[in-house]
Amino acid sequence: MDGVPEPHTGWTFLTNHARVLATIADNHHARIRDIAAHCRLTERAVQKIIADLEQDGYLSHTREGRTNTYRIDPGKVLRHPAEAGLTVASLMSLLVKDEADRATIAATRTRPHAAT
Repeated sequence: MDGVPEPHTGWTFLTNHARVLATIADNHHARIRDIAAHCRLTERAVQKIIADLEQDGYLSHTREGRTNTYRIDPGKVLRHPAEAGLTVASLMSLLVKDEADRATIAATRTRPHAAT
């Protein structure tokens, strides 16, 4: 089926909810299609995650023409008791890279290693 990302096998450190939230934090105008591709999820799964995040007040959106602009509540406290007192802002500060870091990482991945 076209458009369905290849699933990831094995465990990961982040939940899909955290991954979607970090992708939105990186681009508040991201389309669901782009979020899904980045997170390797289906568009339907991303829609459900966004609905969950909005229902619990972590995320809101406004419609601007044909696009959505998302707003994350940085002061919202994480849900699990093990993260008591940690805010969304503290989580996002660990997950969202600035463009300079992203460009450096991309360049190192595409540059062949120098022979010694």
